[in-house]
Amino acid sequence: MKKTLLILMILLIASTNSFAQEQKYDWKKMKPEQRKELIQNMSPDDRMKLLKQFRENMMVEELEVAEDEQAEFKKLFAEYQDKQNEIKKKFKTDEDYDNMTDEEAKQRLNESFEIGQQLLDNRRVYSQKFMKVIKPQQVLQMYQTEGKMRNKILDKKQVGPGNTSPQRRRP
Repeated sequence: MKKTLLILMILLIASTNSFAQEQKYDWKKMKPEQRKELIQNMSPDDRMKLLKQFRENMMVEELEVAEDEQAEFKKLFAEYQDKQNEIKKKFKTDEDYDNMTDEEAKQRLNESFEIGQQLLDNRRVYSQKFMKVIKPQQVLQMYQTEGKMRNKILDKKQVGPGNTSPQRRRP
């Protein structure tokens, strides 16, 4: 996951963002190795800010959000992402499936359905909020772009040394 996050941040640096500008680096003119080193030396909070801005900027660009709506969209998108992450944190991952009893596995399965439903309900609530700022077509495109970003992150995960199979995706 750290490598994937690093790759995303390097991609972010190629685009304009306020956090990078605050650091007074000319990210676009830097070599990839220099950007990578700077990112590795950032605090975890700064890296998360950078990633958050990347997502916001990518969505604004991808959806072609009108300039006068960008601030409101970014605020709402950040709020939506925070809420989704809050819901996801409720799910406890325990990949020791072989040692689970049938009852434990059934309980985890039901928990995953509950979390999935909460995520879906949150998307539904926020879709109404987003449609006050952007068009319904843009909301639909936003959710599709969000899925594409998630898939790219998961596809970037590489097989580690001594590991013959790709990392498992979370349910």
